[in-house]
Amino acid sequence: MEALSKIFPDRTALIAHVKSLSRGYDDQPVSDIEGGRAAAEAALEQIDPIAYGHNRNYLDGAVTRLSPYIRHGILSLNEVRNHALQIGEGKSVEKFIQELGWRDFWQRIYAQRPNWIWSDIEDYKTGFAADDYADALADDIAHGVTDSAAINHFITELKATGYLHNHARMYLAAYIVHWRRIKWQAGAAFFLKHLLDGDPASNNLSFQWVASTFSNKPYFFNLDNLQKFAGMQAPCDYHSNKCFAGTYDDVAMRLFPNIEAL
Repeated sequence: MEALSKIFPDRTALIAHVKSLSRGYDDQPVSDIEGGRAAAEAALEQIDPIAYGHNRNYLDGAVTRLSPYIRHGILSLNEVRNHALQIGEGKSVEKFIQELGWRDFWQRIYAQRPNWIWSDIEDYKTGFAADDYADALADDIAHGVTDSAAINHFITELKATGYLHNHARMYLAAYIVHWRRIKWQAGAAFFLKHLLDGDPASNNLSFQWVASTFSNKPYFFNLDNLQKFAGMQAPCDYHSNKCFAGTYDDVAMRLFPNIEAL
């Protein structure tokens, strides 16, 4: 196999060279997220940790998109925290720094309990046993042709960019596990295949939180929630997303008929 060159005149030349070494994958989209220290520093300078605390759950909120650089060691958590504290202090940046703490927490669990990463930490709290969930990801999910336009949008974005807003990840994870009753491990593997910031600790333990094997109840949502937080960032109309329609009680009764209430 031809060795990977180390010097390129620009990113376009690098991409062309990598594609030439990747037969069978040379027609795949390339994320517009640039790697390297210079790109990481530029992204760090753009963060607004104060606004993040107010609107992070909205798909058009002030998220930082620093996760690929943190994941690959280009930025450290301390560096990001210290930069945030130069912008604000106390309550104004508390939520942002808490999220950095969660990332550190996941990594510490991985270091101390590596067997938890791909195994159910606890039983499902959905009224179903693990054997009630399918082992493999369904083809329509893998190809982004499900019965939900919003879910298809998230899948397409994930595969094309290598990135998803955290709330979109939660929507997609919940759809895979609860609406389609597929084991969280299959969804986690699908995410890791495509995410530029994917690491087994944050990804898999977050999936277990959604599934309820690392939380006290399953995470799920309804169409009102999707429309509120996704807004114009994804197709969230009723006719294209009927599977999410109804109150939380209505949706819970459909998803978890074997338990009385959540």
